[in-house]
Amino acid sequence: MSKKFRIAIAGASGYAGAELVRLAAAHPYFDIAAVTSEKSAGQSVASVFPNLTGVVQHTFEALAPEALAERADALFLALPHTKSQEPVALCMKAGKLVVDLSADYRLKNVAAYEQWYQTPHTHPALLHEAVYGLPELHRSAIAKAKLVASPGCYPTAAILQLAPLFAKGLVQLDSIVIDAKSGISGAGRSPALPYHFPEAHESLEPYKIGKHRHIPEIEQELSGIMGTPGAVTIAFTPHLVPMNRGILSTAYCKLKTEIKLPELRALYREFYKGERFIRLYEDIVPNPRYIKGSNFCDIGVYADQRAGWVVTVAAVDNLVKGAAGQAIQAMNLMMGLPEETGLTAPGSYP
Repeated sequence: MSKKFRIAIAGASGYAGAELVRLAAAHPYFDIAAVTSEKSAGQSVASVFPNLTGVVQHTFEALAPEALAERADALFLALPHTKSQEPVALCMKAGKLVVDLSADYRLKNVAAYEQWYQTPHTHPALLHEAVYGLPELHRSAIAKAKLVASPGCYPTAAILQLAPLFAKGLVQLDSIVIDAKSGISGAGRSPALPYHFPEAHESLEPYKIGKHRHIPEIEQELSGIMGTPGAVTIAFTPHLVPMNRGILSTAYCKLKTEIKLPELRALYREFYKGERFIRLYEDIVPNPRYIKGSNFCDIGVYADQRAGWVVTVAAVDNLVKGAAGQAIQAMNLMMGLPEETGLTAPGSYP
């Protein structure tokens, strides 16, 4: 294939946006047409992100969705939550392919969105047109979509680590506990006291206990796997850990009937057979340092037989499989490209 697609990236000066620029610059079928940033408009990309010196020659522009759509075949929007509603609608009206990395089109229930994000949704009809951008679960729908809502980083790990159990209807629905840790880049690039080095270094802090905005996203998708909307309620606690990037998610649940560990692992191998970006571990426990900079999700399945719990562990890079890489994976499908295009590099180590 020789055709190149012109792409634009809005919100490109945030961490996820910068990762989109980095990955898109190396993509064999993407031609970056424009990058936007309200805070950095007029500055060169290289002056804001020196790691892209000599790689990306663009200058950040202010966001003008309609003008941007005229210059691109497809758009990635890496804007803050609640700020993507109108830009997405304008780009859709222009007939462009859109992948939105915010939460603005992830939830199908408009009331749930307005409850968890404390703002009205001005384009509720598009919620039903958007496809949740987890390729391992929604590949065929993504390939036909014009609008993809790219998942959050915590939900990516949590859903993928539990999906095989829910697909078989094995889980006691009153027993789902998810304990997840994220690197500080998950909080975004805007400075705030909790992310100041002396506050975060040598620290481990749970936050938004039972109130994190990714909760309805996880519940929506796990319920959908079962075909019973609204059936799943989870206990979810995220933690901030002093590392730059990466997520480690540990999920606990009880099963309706006892299944031995070899059978559970066989179930996972069958469910994820042929999945390019899922790696199943047995003798090694997933660790964020193994996936840094990569689009992989590493999953381990374990059994606490004495207590009667199944324990799954998942690791993703919150900025790649949890954001930019997964968004490109979805766009590849939308464009008819092999979904792994531009995403096959392994993680860096150590």
